[in-house]
Amino acid sequence: YDPQKNNWTNVNPPAGWTTIGDAQGVVLANGTYMQANCCTKETALFNASSLTWTATGAGKFDINDEEGWTLLPNGKVLTVDAYVFQYDANGTNSELYNPATGAWSSAGSTIAQLWDSCGGADLASYEVGPAVLRPDGTVFYTGANTCGPAHTSIYNSRTGSWTVGPDFPGAYGVADGPAALEPNGNVLVFTSASRFYPPAGQFFEWNGTTLTLVTGPASAVQDASFVGHMLVLPTGQIMFTDFSNDIEVFTPAGGFNAAWAPTISSAPNTVQRGKSYTIFGTQFNGLSQGAAYGDDFQDATNYPLVRIVNQASGHVFYTRTHSPSTMAVATGSKKVSTKFDVPANVETGLSQLFVVANGIPSSAYWVNVQ
Repeated sequence: YDPQKNNWTNVNPPAGWTTIGDAQGVVLANGTYMQANCCTKETALFNASSLTWTATGAGKFDINDEEGWTLLPNGKVLTVDAYVFQYDANGTNSELYNPATGAWSSAGSTIAQLWDSCGGADLASYEVGPAVLRPDGTVFYTGANTCGPAHTSIYNSRTGSWTVGPDFPGAYGVADGPAALEPNGNVLVFTSASRFYPPAGQFFEWNGTTLTLVTGPASAVQDASFVGHMLVLPTGQIMFTDFSNDIEVFTPAGGFNAAWAPTISSAPNTVQRGKSYTIFGTQFNGLSQGAAYGDDFQDATNYPLVRIVNQASGHVFYTRTHSPSTMAVATGSKKVSTKFDVPANVETGLSQLFVVANGIPSSAYWVNVQ
């Protein structure tokens, strides 16, 4: 889809693929999109210029079905195996995809089992919950379990090691469902009891130490976790939808650590309507992909937004950003950039310009809009 021309172009699937299905995908640190085949071990890299695919992902332990992908600060991709078609009641394997080699390797045991093996090979759901990278470099990985409390595990991306996290209370778990990173560093996750039914949706918040119940909207009680979706908004709020007409917005408590914010090192002092510019700085993509679901849905926000606020009116305008120098997360002090197109309808005059990543804004940079 080309948003500027507002048209679609047909893209052939990777050679030999007969399925894609409700499969996971991720934009790698270098900006290349990687797509999974839901029902095999196959993955492929997409060339957006030629609209062609290149096979990748040698050495995958099991098929991709039910698994999610989490982009790490080192550019690798983390997944927890769901053991579809190779049932192992005690299986706890995880894997890392290395873009440099194009291959998967083991990331060790999650210790606690995260995929739902309840009922044996024929009755297990094989579902796994979402995983979210936090600013401290840990990944909060959630699980599903029809036979009891669902487990969680914590992956330390700096040490490459797993530790056991807290179980969800009662029969709650995430047999498909959303989670999102709040600007304060906490992870909001939507769960429900048992596998899918009866629907009894409940939100929890992980702060790196404890899992706490969060009061949700009344409508969520009627939801199973799999109908929920979350998106981190530029305001730092989190939007929740559930296939109904009811759209809810969660406002996290507290603020963010200033060290997590994007910084602007170089930008034009004067910009004109309808013109394109380049802005430089650090941490334009944030410290995480922002939100996660798993194989069925992807809603990452690890890309820079540029916001212009007119000083006189206070009105807010968002530019079109494109051609970022990287799609990596947690880039620290590395110099990064993005292009932005000033809207034709933006108000003129003295304005504040911000770079926003995962709901966290930079300090204001003053510009004159002409």
